Amino acid sequence: MTVRVVLADDQPLVRSALRMVINDAVDLDVAGEASTGAEAIQLATDLQPDVVVMDIRMPDTDGIDATRAITGQPDAPRIVVLTTFDHDEYVYAALRAGASGFLVKDMALDDILTAIRVVAAGDALIAPSVTRRLIQEFASRPEPKPQPRPIVNGITEREREVLTLIGRGLSNSEIAAAMSISVATSKTYVTRLLAKLNARDRVHLVIIAYETGLVTPPRT
Repeated sequence: MTVRVVLADDQPLVRSALRMVINDAVDLDVAGEASTGAEAIQLATDLQPDVVVMDIRMPDTDGIDATRAITGQPDAPRIVVLTTFDHDEYVYAALRAGASGFLVKDMALDDILTAIRVVAAGDALIAPSVTRRLIQEFASRPEPKPQPRPIVNGITEREREVLTLIGRGLSNSEIAAAMSISVATSKTYVTRLLAKLNARDRVHLVIIAYETGLVTPPRT
């Protein structure tokens, strides 16, 4: 099945480069292009793509607000964010808005294609090591922390322990080692948490762990 992609970036050269590499892949297709966040929202509604590749800094409506608007739609496409990563202070906000991962503008072309496929398949793009870096760089700068979500009270103590470890950036194998369980069992716990907390993916679980106070940002 072909993965349909909308590209949202205010730089025509960036869109052109991404379009060429994506359209060269037999399983990917650029369904549309947007130069502003408002255009991205409209295209997501009209074209119903599988993935939107979203720049953060755009005129009109920025990528964070556009991501929030798109992910709030029924049967919303997955969002991957274009970022410079090392310098972009809005990455955590983009995750809170519903993004499932990141593309770095200067990353290898094959990695960009892989990232789009991973997100389209319903997985999170962010590897555990990158999750740790995200936490370190951005989790200390969220909006004021809300009260813990009542839904978290519906999970078991063991599931709460797993959610805490996910929030700290541990992989399934690391969770298994920390809890003295099998990797298969750790995967089962993650699957249950996704369902019980109505989370999009593992990245969303990290956000929930922070927003509910199970994990606190490191202080530097």
